[in-house]
Amino acid sequence: MQRNTTRQWVAILTAALLLSGCSGPWNDPNPATNPEETTYFGSFITRPKHLDPVRSYSAEEGLFLDQIYEPPLQYHFLKRPYELQPATAAAMPVLELLDENLNPLPEDSREAAYSRITIRLKPDTFYQPHPALARDQQNKPRYFFNNSQQGDGYKLLSDFPVTGTRELNADDYIYQIKRMADPLNKSPLIGLMSDYIVGMKDFGEWAKATRIDDQWLDLRRRDIEGLEKIDDLTFSIRINGIYPQFQYWLAMRFFAPVPWEADRFYHNPGFADKNLVLDWNPIGTGPFMMTVNSPNREIVLERNPNYRRDYYPSEGSGDDAKRGYLADAGKQLPFIDKAIFRYEKAATSMWSKFVQGYYDRSGDGDPNINTATFDQAFTVGPDGLELTPELEQRDIIVDEEIRPSLYYTGFNMLDPVVGGYTEDKRKLRQAISIVYNDQEYIDIFRNGIGQVAQGPIPPGLYGYAEGKEATNPFIFDWDESTGTPKRKSVEYARQLLAEAGYPNGRHHETGKPLILYMDTTAADSSPRSDWIKKQLAQIDVQLEFRTTDYPRFKEKMRQGNTQMFGWGWLADYPDPENFLFLLDSRQGLVKCQCDGSNSTNYDNPEFDQLYDKVKALPNGPERLSAINRMVEIVQQDSPWIWGFNNKDYYLSNQWVFNTKRHGISQGTLKYLRLDPELRQQKQEAWNRPVVWPLMASVGLLVLLVVPGVRAYRRRQKLTIRTKP
Repeated sequence: MQRNTTRQWVAILTAALLLSGCSGPWNDPNPATNPEETTYFGSFITRPKHLDPVRSYSAEEGLFLDQIYEPPLQYHFLKRPYELQPATAAAMPVLELLDENLNPLPEDSREAAYSRITIRLKPDTFYQPHPALARDQQNKPRYFFNNSQQGDGYKLLSDFPVTGTRELNADDYIYQIKRMADPLNKSPLIGLMSDYIVGMKDFGEWAKATRIDDQWLDLRRRDIEGLEKIDDLTFSIRINGIYPQFQYWLAMRFFAPVPWEADRFYHNPGFADKNLVLDWNPIGTGPFMMTVNSPNREIVLERNPNYRRDYYPSEGSGDDAKRGYLADAGKQLPFIDKAIFRYEKAATSMWSKFVQGYYDRSGDGDPNINTATFDQAFTVGPDGLELTPELEQRDIIVDEEIRPSLYYTGFNMLDPVVGGYTEDKRKLRQAISIVYNDQEYIDIFRNGIGQVAQGPIPPGLYGYAEGKEATNPFIFDWDESTGTPKRKSVEYARQLLAEAGYPNGRHHETGKPLILYMDTTAADSSPRSDWIKKQLAQIDVQLEFRTTDYPRFKEKMRQGNTQMFGWGWLADYPDPENFLFLLDSRQGLVKCQCDGSNSTNYDNPEFDQLYDKVKALPNGPERLSAINRMVEIVQQDSPWIWGFNNKDYYLSNQWVFNTKRHGISQGTLKYLRLDPELRQQKQEAWNRPVVWPLMASVGLLVLLVVPGVRAYRRRQKLTIRTKP
């Protein structure tokens, strides 16, 4: 026993000494990496559901897919306002206006029947290594199987011993648009694009009628009238009418190429049962490829060895040069070899690892600055938000981005109480909008981060205006002394409510109190709900919450059975049309009996006419005049409580470079550069173990135990003496 006890104390003391002399980050949660590779460590909270580019429409999925897939166009990383530039395209697309007989029309024509967009691709763009592109000695696809038994030995992409690649061509883009038209793929753009791309709707009907069960259908068997292959690297898309904003869709992953071989490969018999599907295993030409997809643990992207030559931009905007965003101008991309994104269940855990230096940035996809972490990141100083002293000492980099977004409270314009277009109905909505103090909401629930909206167009887009002329005159007055809008008084709101037929919150004839209903999926006992009730109570209007689950809520929205509700929109592309279309009557949920974007069912003929005009016009005085009139119309009609525009803050550790965020595109990982040596130094400095309590405890135990051990040894040596 003595020997065992001694060994235990030796082990404890040795461990304590080792910890006290440890020079590495002993609590590093990240996996070991190859020191010859530059690895980025990131995180995600929301697990992706779809990785098929024709189906995915969420920002959480874009965090990964926008590094893998390449549409013809992309956004300039640094320039603001946002600017499109070629990605796989050799140059910006050529636009032609055509008459009904496909004869060219002048560029300024207003009566074109069609627009034709011609895209020329860069040569020498190759797909990532993938078994779908592997071929045998006869140049036939190696892994196309006729029955499930042939593929029994393959469960993961890594099980295939041979991979292949080939050059990107025009057929790949054409095939992807056909996949978008195929109802089997459930693309969220199928309705919108079928209205624009000539022949797309007919193709979808053919695919639906031709397919047998879920078997692979070779979409090359039929053409789409509006798609034309001109040569291996050139194709054109013909759309109905004039729609200049179509170019923005060409920068979205919906239009990223998918080779027909991949579609056939993933339809091998039995592959769907093993989740060997495109919706789980991407294949692209982008700078990175997905090598691990374990969304309950981690997702890993690695450099695509076949990625074409691509270079960091040589010009930017604003203070980009001052902030060091142009230091890598002209250098070949990407800068990192691997990105490991770890799944986190809570923002607090993600934040803790960022502060320890184990995550390079405070959040990927999400800014990760919320109510749980805001006070740990910022303090409010005389000049606004400032980093906390702790983060300031660590040289944390702060990037902010006012994303083209709008969060608002909508009125159902079909509702008999809050809907309608008569003057009394307008005044009712205006009265409610006045007392619904969005600035107070921002201060209380968003830590002051956000900007009160005056209309439907957010900052950063053409048509957005500031100052006195842009102020919503139905909700605000202009304060000349401060040069800012001032919300109209509660007394004025009461006056409007009385003129609407509800003096003191009661019907002027029946005397019944005005009770309004907010439809939501959240609990009605939350602090936010209490705050909203108090706002309306200022004018004696009662508010009740009708809480349902999300599927039921969506169904109520489609049927027009709501009264008030919270909603939001984040721009797909940086054009005012992307927000004005939210009020186009033809997109009304009830009117179109579809998943339209007009959640309020707003219907104003003059607005619709101007919307059609704005859609077809290039930026200029005529378009701006139409936009301004549309804003005036909806300010008066007040179908929304205008809410606020979002502002995001992102933090990066000091060893991360080129951290500028993009409010539209998430395909920015290729621009990121790291200093791994500095990261390791800081991780070691910030995570040194504090071992003196352990050493003190060991010493105390020694003082207590050693006397006991000595006494025990003495007793063991005692002998019984007997008389001779």
